[in-house]
Amino acid sequence: MAETGAVYHVPILVDEVLRLLEPERGGIFVDGTLGGGGHAEAVLSRLPENGRLYGIDRDDEALLESSARLVRFSDRFTPIKGNFFDMKRLLAERGVTHADGILLDLGVSSHQLDAAGRGFSYKREAPLDMRMDRTASLSARSVVNEWPKAELRRIFFEYGEERFSDRIAERIVSEREKRPIETTTELAELVKSAIPAKFRNEPQHPARRVFQAIRIAVNGELDGLSDAIQSAHDLLNPGGRLAILTFHSLEDRIVKNVFRTFENPCTCPKSAPVCICGKRPTARILTRHPIVADEAEQAANPRSTPAKLRAIERI
Repeated sequence: MAETGAVYHVPILVDEVLRLLEPERGGIFVDGTLGGGGHAEAVLSRLPENGRLYGIDRDDEALLESSARLVRFSDRFTPIKGNFFDMKRLLAERGVTHADGILLDLGVSSHQLDAAGRGFSYKREAPLDMRMDRTASLSARSVVNEWPKAELRRIFFEYGEERFSDRIAERIVSEREKRPIETTTELAELVKSAIPAKFRNEPQHPARRVFQAIRIAVNGELDGLSDAIQSAHDLLNPGGRLAILTFHSLEDRIVKNVFRTFENPCTCPKSAPVCICGKRPTARILTRHPIVADEAEQAANPRSTPAKLRAIERI
């Protein structure tokens, strides 16, 4: 747990999330990525007395921190250990089959980035880890030291959108043949050395895309994301709302495309005079363009800068 008085994680776009989810309506709400409980606290503060919020997270430290933060809400809040990909099952085990509002914050918490030993940050020396669930078997060390070059190249390019993915994968494989790569700073400098010199002086460390890619691979963040969004949609009562915060273009593209399918599921050829597939809209998009943090929030919390918020309402 974070030290007393320490900020575990600063929630992003809180007012905008509340405006979209409208917890004042009451009912069952779900925070599928509980983290430090910042968004959950805001929702519970607006939720009527007969409302309930279920918070899901696979990080034990996050569950401990959020449970302490939300203790004043007593039995209106229920923490659940698990992955939001399994939301339907996790809620069903507790007798919950429908919800009126669901939030998914797909970012890494400030605590995970800053905590010594978690290995998420290229700025701090720590063992290569990056597991959100510290009981999981796959770690960043395994990926870096055991995955074949072709697979490293693939994730760097697909998950990190890294144009020098081949050079970086080649350098990693070459170095690990001499000795295992053990720490975050060792990997960060290795990546930097593999990039042509004229591209090394970016405002942020050139290893950030590789770290993002490895983190996504370790935690399976994109594998099944579309299905997870579908499951969240299926849980919503009519009028229920789903809001999703993303932090890089790959996530945002998936969210945008799945939301579009809910609103316009027709698969008929564009040339067809009438719809014959029989598929009807199941949700309407509330955010025609993603909501982003304003200048004041970005200045106060730079980690809010890449955030994009999208939402739908079940019909």
